[in-house]
Amino acid sequence: MSVFRSHKQIYAQVIDDQRGATLAAASSRDKDVRAQIAGRGGNVAAAKVVGQVLGERARKAGITRVVFDRGGYKYHGRVKALADAARAAGLQF
Repeated sequence: MSVFRSHKQIYAQVIDDQRGATLAAASSRDKDVRAQIAGRGGNVAAAKVVGQVLGERARKAGITRVVFDRGGYKYHGRVKALADAARAAGLQF
């Protein structure tokens, strides 16, 4: 699971490195996520929703275990909120 965050948005995807394919993805720009967040997508509340949606989409694809790649970002704030929500949604890492 790879995470990218900008000042205004946050993105996460589950990638199969061997095939080079994205298996599941979610971002604060998705219609499903935007309906659940208030305001912009660059805050902790939006990161929690993105983590939850990504966890649900990964489980639907049959994925339960991932390796977490925080992309060089510190593990706090939005990145930590996304990871905690993904764990709560059923992903193990």
